[in-house]
Amino acid sequence: MGRKNYDVHDPEVDPRYQNRTVGQFVNYIMRCGKKSTAEQVFYGALDLIKKRIPEDEPLDVFLKAVENCKPYIEVRSRRVGGATYQVPTEIDKRRQNILAMRWIREAARGRKGKPMAERLALELAAAYRREGEAFTKRENVHRMAEANKAFAHFAW
Repeated sequence: MGRKNYDVHDPEVDPRYQNRTVGQFVNYIMRCGKKSTAEQVFYGALDLIKKRIPEDEPLDVFLKAVENCKPYIEVRSRRVGGATYQVPTEIDKRRQNILAMRWIREAARGRKGKPMAERLALELAAAYRREGEAFTKRENVHRMAEANKAFAHFAW
């Protein structure tokens, strides 16, 4: 898509599952540099998922939830001749992951009244079943792109 004038940093693998996506997600939910707390929250959520969905491996549930929330197309604003159009554009793999994880994190933080591990487990389970706030966000982004596909010719 655009030019990259920065180095892409590969996230480190997490200690329990040896998975880069998990390591990246732990970094996303971390606040104020408290990585051990973020790991406790994430692994606590996976332990809760193991109890709720015993037939599936918790790591597979997490990875499938992220996969289900990845948007493949989004709209970007583009000014053409004094008018602003919402132009649908494809999203590269890295941004798809970033958006999916961000939406899951924000949906979990948006749920109130429970510990974060429990809220995260609920949101991951919902995204795994293709429902919940993060999945709804993805559907809305795709719907916007579909509604504005008449302006696709402005993508250059």
